[in-house]
Amino acid sequence: MTAPAAQFTTDARRLSADLRHRGIIQTAMGKYEVVRDQRKAGFQDWQGARELAARTKFQAVNHLGQHLEELAAKLEARGTQVHWAGTGAQAREIILSILREKQARVVVKSKTMTSEEIHLNHAMVEAGYEVVESDLGEFIVQLRGEAPYHLVFPSMHLTRGEIKDLFAEKLHDAPSDNPEDLTMVARRVLRQKYLQADIGITGANFAIAETGMISITENEGNARLTAALPKTMITLVGIEKILPRLADLGLFLPMLAVMGAGQALTGYNTFYGGPRQPGESDGPEEFHVVFLDNQRTALLADAEQRDALGCIRCGACLNVCPIFRNVGGHTYGTTYGGPIGSVITPHLRGLAEWKHLSDASSLCGACTETCPVKIELHHHLLQNRRNGAQANPSRFQKTAFKLFAAMANNARWWSLITQLARVGQVLQKPVKSTALDPASAWTKTRDLPPVAKESFREWWKKRK
Repeated sequence: MTAPAAQFTTDARRLSADLRHRGIIQTAMGKYEVVRDQRKAGFQDWQGARELAARTKFQAVNHLGQHLEELAAKLEARGTQVHWAGTGAQAREIILSILREKQARVVVKSKTMTSEEIHLNHAMVEAGYEVVESDLGEFIVQLRGEAPYHLVFPSMHLTRGEIKDLFAEKLHDAPSDNPEDLTMVARRVLRQKYLQADIGITGANFAIAETGMISITENEGNARLTAALPKTMITLVGIEKILPRLADLGLFLPMLAVMGAGQALTGYNTFYGGPRQPGESDGPEEFHVVFLDNQRTALLADAEQRDALGCIRCGACLNVCPIFRNVGGHTYGTTYGGPIGSVITPHLRGLAEWKHLSDASSLCGACTETCPVKIELHHHLLQNRRNGAQANPSRFQKTAFKLFAAMANNARWWSLITQLARVGQVLQKPVKSTALDPASAWTKTRDLPPVAKESFREWWKKRK
């Protein structure tokens, strides 16, 4: 078992037995589902909207090179400096070189999971820069020294009381556990950081090829301040965020809001096409866009799973996944958790070490059913399992399946095994020692399904 797999198993066992933690997550998910379904009803034809979104992203991904060239050319025409990063290390170095050139000291960031993917914060802090997350949820987990728990709700695993205690310890200001009071504490701290910041770093929800614009959607206004106040703005964009036309946002912005947070539309939706232009009152003096590959083109080359690049990071699949609900976001040990993370992480970080994530699924299909862009997530989990087994086959499993196939294809052997199983099940019930129970790994937490008292062949033979 690889180190990530062993850690996943340890953490999953611990957290699935933590009823308090599970209760917090179940409560949060339950509230989300109610408002999400209410908002979905606002679409005239939800299934038709999903179909159109899937086709649009399919077209965008299959003409990715063309759209990226168009987007980059239009950004550069307005004075944007465009950078291309093949790997996470290259992206980090590009951004650090900009920070060095500008002699920056303080960096303020809005929410970007792509920066988490390449461990950008760690690299900047190691290089001596002060880095502050401006999204409230991200700010909270940064104070705790944690990674985001969820793609959309970074601190959903914490209670108001825990956040109050955190602010009292780290910020020395926590008047109560009232959410509004706690938000005002964070607001006072962050407003000072915006004014001190030399560089603002953002992510991107969408990148529009037709107009050469970066689209950022948020609820707090922090990304607007991150982009408007510092003199230099850097946007880190995964190359799969591309959309062909501006009109496509008429579908994708409300779809992202509904599936991400159960909203009709996110509070702030802003387009950035370049640095401050003559006559404009705010905006950065310099605008840098870093396009990140980091194994995305390798996934693009996989005709079987390339539709996973259509993901809009709404987090809907995490919200309906029974595994995520029980083991939590941090257990996955990687930037992208839940079903979509289990599909793409083996591509982004290596199949050998991360194939275990695809085993952490009941294959119930709820993720595929809810995905707004119709990614075949549970099929891709099965494909990852197959690829993992082919790349590093288990001798024990191969031997076991060969023996099973030989017995299952022999009527006499199968009949004998069925009779032995009935006896074994009777004997298994009073057995307390796991050493004497060959199915102990299963029966610790569940009952084995009973073997039929009479097989169909026996029933048929008895009645001649």
